[in-house]
Amino acid sequence: MKTNFNKAFSYFLCIAVLCLLLAACGQKPDGKAPLEDGVYSADFKTDGSMFHVNEAHHGKGTLTVKDGKMTIHITMPSKNTVNLFAGKAEDAKKEGAALIEPTLDTVTYDDGSTEEVYGFDIPVPYLDKEFDCALVGTKGKWYDHKVSVSNPEPVGASVEDGEYFCSVTLTGGSGKASVESPAKIVVKDGKMTATVVWSSSHYEYMTLGETKYEPVNTEGNSTFEIPVELDKDIAVSALTTAMSEPHLIDYTLRFDSASLKKAN
Repeated sequence: MKTNFNKAFSYFLCIAVLCLLLAACGQKPDGKAPLEDGVYSADFKTDGSMFHVNEAHHGKGTLTVKDGKMTIHITMPSKNTVNLFAGKAEDAKKEGAALIEPTLDTVTYDDGSTEEVYGFDIPVPYLDKEFDCALVGTKGKWYDHKVSVSNPEPVGASVEDGEYFCSVTLTGGSGKASVESPAKIVVKDGKMTATVVWSSSHYEYMTLGETKYEPVNTEGNSTFEIPVELDKDIAVSALTTAMSEPHLIDYTLRFDSASLKKAN
């Protein structure tokens, strides 16, 4: 009886220690993220001065938790880093390695100037502990790095009423259209409204869900005011008359919370 008790006690002790170790690594015992599904702003730190977040984002990235899996989007200082890899450099060089492709991000600096740079979506295995992330630059040489993600805070929870500017990306259509970035965002009673300025004056209206939005201007490029959320893919449609016949084209807008800045 005593032997069985000792075995059972040892078993539960091992389970308890394992749970404590996983918790210390920022991971639940079931392998899922220690956060609820949602979007967070989080600190992104690296082991080298040549690999860091763009200065406009002040060391932070956008952490997305979906189905218990974490991914952080970081915006780089330039386009000099062309790929990342979640692991060691030696593995990144192997045939069939799942390289992380760049996104095209627009950043706004404190002086109001803007720049297009690369961004990356990095899988995050756990919080508050370093993990491997290799990078390759324009010269084709891979480098090993250690990175960590910490201090996640829910996006939108601390956005006060007021006027802001925020980087926005547009995807979809033929790829020829664009929208002005950064975009103006007004927060009132906790709700966000963005001013979307198109690269053309030929858009007659936009739709978001079942709601139709008319232009708010009569001259210049087509401008609309629509409700938005940060760090979410927002499906919209826009009717353009730039072709021989009017066409309703589907697009996706995404507003980057890491770039949100209070208007002067």
